[in-house]
Amino acid sequence: MSAAPILALDAGNTRVKWGLRAGDEWVARGAIETAEAGKLGRDWPKLPPGTLAIGSNVGGPTVRSQLHEACARHEIALSLVASERERLGVRSGYRDAAQLGTDRWMALVAAHHDAPVNQLVVNAGTALTVDALRADGLFAGGLIVPGPALMRRSLGGGTAQLRLLEGAFDPFPKSTPDAITTGSVLAAVGAIERMHAALASAGFAPERILLSGGAAPELAPHLPMPVTLNDNLVLDGLVLVARNP
Repeated sequence: MSAAPILALDAGNTRVKWGLRAGDEWVARGAIETAEAGKLGRDWPKLPPGTLAIGSNVGGPTVRSQLHEACARHEIALSLVASERERLGVRSGYRDAAQLGTDRWMALVAAHHDAPVNQLVVNAGTALTVDALRADGLFAGGLIVPGPALMRRSLGGGTAQLRLLEGAFDPFPKSTPDAITTGSVLAAVGAIERMHAALASAGFAPERILLSGGAAPELAPHLPMPVTLNDNLVLDGLVLVARNP
């Protein structure tokens, strides 16, 4: 196991998150919009000698180049992870293991390390991913649907009469903005509940939902089951892989 400081980078569709880990502590963390990834690294602290850089990128080839360039400006080389058939006790049930997004793969690794129980690993960002992870480490499969904000934007852009206005959650919406906001939240909650039911029906009833992403606070109050919040799941997974190559 490596004891070197680790710079972890999580490049998603909307944001690039980063964290500098020394020992068991995050000594610095931050984020930048993915569209501004060319500016990445300007707010990083001085990196300790021997720092290892590891990253997950689902933002495309341009972002990949920007990640490498940011690390090169700090005189360190970046290693990007790939999704594998097995890593640190987690086994991928995907037909093509390489097709799974590396952010989802790192989140699964972190979730299993944190608690090897039957669970749902949910990231509520631009997309909502709902992944079923068994206590024995098998990633049984998962869903991808639009996140709540993307659902609302799609209604605003795809319909003539539904303008994108700020609404509030209401069990019985009485305005169009409230109807759109409530509908997007409940659609996301419904996807999570259906995967919960599917895993339970297969004999692996989830003991928790591990929830991350920008929309997590919006969804958590409406989930009728225990929720654990961790917005650094991908970074945690990257640190585990860097320390256990």
